[in-house]
Amino acid sequence: MLLDLNNLHGPRARVDRTFQPSAFDPPDDDYRVAAPVVVSMDVQKVRADTFRVSGRAVTRLELSCSRCIEPFEVPVEVECDLQYLPQTENQGDDERELADEDLGTAFYRDGTLDIAELLREQFQLALPMKPLCDAACRGLCAECGANLNRADCGCAPKWEDPRLAPLKGLLNRPKEI
Repeated sequence: MLLDLNNLHGPRARVDRTFQPSAFDPPDDDYRVAAPVVVSMDVQKVRADTFRVSGRAVTRLELSCSRCIEPFEVPVEVECDLQYLPQTENQGDDERELADEDLGTAFYRDGTLDIAELLREQFQLALPMKPLCDAACRGLCAECGANLNRADCGCAPKWEDPRLAPLKGLLNRPKEI
């Protein structure tokens, strides 16, 4: 999934490709690509060694629910607009505050752009903060680990807040007259 930037014909090129989910193996820790990824992007040569990549990708990602740990799929459509510089310009020597234009800058190596790495980064940015299979997901039982979306387990929650233990002791004291 490499794009040879040296073989671009003219100052602008259109890239329309479809990548199978197997092209993203091994899967990321946070998600798995569950459907073909349809990519449409423009690659523009800004200067001799600087390129601007803009476009979009559409697919479905499989995530694990953060409450019940069951896998579920979510449709994803990501848009990107990045400036690519050669890896040799990525000095990283000094500490400095990031500017807005730095957030849209990436680096390519040996005259090739790794489209898979670009897409992985964009998918990571598109993931929800707390992936849920359903807004009403009940999660897992804290006692037995049963999935509460499938059936009630019958366990009674036994957890008590230890900070309230002194107050509970006041309830058990004999009353003073």
